[in-house]
Formats: sequence, C-alpha cells, structure tokens
Amino acid sequence: MTDAHSIRTSSSPPSPSALAHQFDDLEQQHAADELGIWLFLATEIMFFGGMFLAYAVYRHQDETAFAAASGRLDLWLGALNTAVLLCSSLTMALAVHAAETAQRKHLIGFLALTMLLGTIFLGIKGYEYHHKYEIGLMPLAGLPFVWEGPSAGPAQMFFNLYFLMTGVHALHMLIGLVVLAVLAIKACRGGLLGEFAAAVNVTGLYWHFVDIVWVFLFPFLYLIRGH
Repeated sequence: MTDAHSIRTSSSPPSPSALAHQFDDLEQQHAADELGIWLFLATEIMFFGGMFLAYAVYRHQDETAFAAASGRLDLWLGALNTAVLLCSSLTMALAVHAAETAQRKHLIGFLALTMLLGTIFLGIKGYEYHHKYEIGLMPLAGLPFVWEGPSAGPAQMFFNLYFLMTGVHALHMLIGLVVLAVLAIKACRGGLLGEFAAAVNVTGLYWHFVDIVWVFLFPFLYLIRGH
C-alpha cells in the first residue's frame, strides 16, 4: 500500500498555483518564462543601445569637451556605485540559489541584501544629482548651465546624455526594487521555493542586466577624462 501510495504521490501533477493551466508541465512553463524575459531583455538592449549610439555620435564630434565634462563627475562615487552593484549581483545570484534549493531564510536574507544595495546605489546617485544641481551642471527643465571654458554646447550635451542615461538606468533599478519587495513578501509567506522559484530566477536575470548596463555606463561616462 505504501509503495502504491508513493507512486500515486510522485506521479501526481504539480499544484495549480505552481503550474499555469496553459502549460503541460513545469519544464514547459519555465522554458516559456525564460524565453519571455530574454525577449524583453533584447528590447531593452535595443533601447539602451540607441542611447549609447547617440552618446558615441556626439562624443565623436567633440571628444575634448566630453573628456572635460567627464572630469566634473565624481570618479570615486561612480566607482563605489559600481562595487555596490557588483555586490548586489552576487546577492541576487545567491537568492536565486536559495529559492531553487528551498532555503527560505537565506532567500529572504539575500533578497533583503539585494534591496539594501540597490537602495544604497540610488542614494549615492541622488547625492550626485544634487551636487550637480548645486554647481549648475544640471541642464534640465530650463535650469541654468554654468560652464567655465570653451565648448559649452558639447559639454552641456554630455550632461544631457549623462542625466538621460543614468536616469533611465535608475528608473530600471527602482522597478527592480519594487519587484524584489514583492518577492520578499511572498518569500516571507512561504512561497517562491523549489518548483516555485521561477519568479526569482527571472527577476535575477533582469537585475543582472541592469547591473551590466551600469558596467558599460561607468567607463563611458566617468573614465573618458584621460583621453
């Protein structure tokens, strides 16, 4: 009787909350989830790629002015934010592993650490924005742009692109934090473990993508001062 019961239990289908009705099994559902997030990330690559292309075109027109404008950014804060995001990628990967191995406490802890690091990143970026506002290097919404030296126009274009690219990136970070908060709440209620870990895995891919975008933004914006 025990063996028969075990066979029936092991062969029973996943719970409806784990398997959506339109899929035959969890493997098919997970494959669809991963395909969906990769297609979404492909559109994001094209979106950010357009901004990087615009940056490259304008920088080519006056590389000296762009280098001078880059020198007005705080290199150490940019480097610190890069380290913060790299650490958040590690904690996000550990959260995915904890979800897949059904380690609830570890999952909650690593999600919380990832959110903390993401919040620190946004706090540092907000401090940078405020500083640029104070010294007149935030040419947004009609604010005055104060530039001492030649090539004020290309320098202003650099800061326009800086705020556009880092602002859109920060918006993606904020969206990621909201999603992580929702996942943390579900994890506290006992969800997202084992076969339910797909949502954490998909969110991890998104988070890693946002981190990779910053890895490109940092040298493009902060490290060109030497050229």
